[in-house]
Amino acid sequence: MQPVIPFIAAPGYRFTTQWVDVLQQALPECTVVPVEFLSSDQRTQVEVAVVANPDPQTLRLLPNLKWVHSVWAGVERLLSDLQDWQLPVVRLKDPELARTMAEAVLAWAMYLHRDMPAYRQLQAERRWQPLEYTPARARRVSVLGTGELGGTALKLLQQTGFQVSGWSRRGNGPEGVRCFSGEQGLQAMLAETDILVLLLPLTPQTRGLVNAALLKKLPAGAALINFARGDIVDDADLRTALDTKHLRHAVLDVFSQEPLPAPSWHWSHPSVTVLPHISAPTTRDTAAQIVAQNLRRWLASGEIPESVDLQQGY
Repeated sequence: MQPVIPFIAAPGYRFTTQWVDVLQQALPECTVVPVEFLSSDQRTQVEVAVVANPDPQTLRLLPNLKWVHSVWAGVERLLSDLQDWQLPVVRLKDPELARTMAEAVLAWAMYLHRDMPAYRQLQAERRWQPLEYTPARARRVSVLGTGELGGTALKLLQQTGFQVSGWSRRGNGPEGVRCFSGEQGLQAMLAETDILVLLLPLTPQTRGLVNAALLKKLPAGAALINFARGDIVDDADLRTALDTKHLRHAVLDVFSQEPLPAPSWHWSHPSVTVLPHISAPTTRDTAAQIVAQNLRRWLASGEIPESVDLQQGY
């Protein structure tokens, strides 16, 4: 009998069928089905589930569940939902996701570097006014978070000619890139930053990290790109920094509430570019292959792949 692997998504998720199909193709020796298709007997036999921000009450219908494999790289919501369960969570580590994110970081760093928001405003005012050009070698781009996503982004930015720096808790980063750690390192990096890119995971330590005190350490006229999580940024402090022109622009792809409500101030602020959480969408075919490899190894050996540190949150 083939092992049954349920796929469990958030209520109302639109792409369950597509995920089930691509996972089934990648793992033909198993039966991959939406969780609601399982009988009561089958639910008792399930030891692993593939998930996309599932309802935790649905997971609790599987009494012998040993671990879950997320199809997302970010798992802070899942960890919060399961904090009283201590269930091992394996997150997606897909090189294709890192490449996609690096592409987005470069694209929107170039958007800010080449003053595209300012030229858009000049067009709206019907003004023909070239702005002073700054070469990439004179533009300082810093990335908070130097893991797989941040490290790949830093290397691409460096290859393009920018001055780059990274910061992480441990100070790790790609070879040849100046990386900082600790509070003093963070302050030193911020003081030399023209464009700050957020790629940190959301943890208790990073929630609200980008607040008024941190933003004031950036040079006047710096810009911000948030491709991490909305709750890493103190929203009111960000608005103040933009209103006072200390920050010249913010590119925001993530928000505390998504979809971003229509009344939100971000939509109409002249110094904000709003994106609908599109910086690094998961590519289903490559993600399914990685999930299938992890599940196949577990079925053969019983060894759960490296799981998220429940204390650190990543």
